[in-house]
Amino acid sequence: MIPMAISILWLAIGVICLLGCVWLLLRAISLFFPLEPRVVQAIWLIVLILCIIGGLTLLSGGGGGVGFPRLR
Repeated sequence: MIPMAISILWLAIGVICLLGCVWLLLRAISLFFPLEPRVVQAIWLIVLILCIIGGLTLLSGGGGGVGFPRLR
């Protein structure tokens, strides 16, 4: 049960970082080039699909989870 909770937390942290990076990138690009709303919507749709894939992978048990680095 604990590994599943840790995986959910890592997924949440990853999603938050991904959303922040995409928002910052869109903001920086829109300062120099005007972006059409359809392009912005398409980018957010791709991000949403990636988040759904990550969540489904987590729930199905794939990906092997997050392991801590070890010294050999």
